[in-house]
Amino acid sequence: WSRASLLTMSEQEKVRRLTALLYYGINSPMVDQSKPVYQRLRDGIAASILDGEFRDGDMLPSVRALAVEQGANPLTVAKAYQTFQDDGLVTVRRGVGMFVADGATDRLRQMLREEFLTQVWPPVAAQMKRIGIDARALLDEETAA
Repeated sequence: WSRASLLTMSEQEKVRRLTALLYYGINSPMVDQSKPVYQRLRDGIAASILDGEFRDGDMLPSVRALAVEQGANPLTVAKAYQTFQDDGLVTVRRGVGMFVADGATDRLRQMLREEFLTQVWPPVAAQMKRIGIDARALLDEETAA
């Protein structure tokens, strides 16, 4: 979505599109299905921010609207949003809504990069070594495709 389309898009359309992203993100093989629902919601929202669906300064769907669309408890959605607020990635404007904070995209990317390099990559690299997969050859194959 472009920034202009997000500004003209209705709250319901934003929720519908975020729901699709969350659904496909949550069911992605890269997402840990054992995570609590609020963390899976957070992962989907984070992906939307990093993918540019929501840019710094953009308004996020309301807790109630996202909860209805997801079939989730509003408290669960609020908890997912609260984690972003705790990390300084969203700001709340009372009576208006929740917005992606200035600089949040870069900070979120850095946080997730650090998490990937310290928690996800080491076991993947170890398994690749165990089964004889060469990372460079794998990248070369991917580039050629």
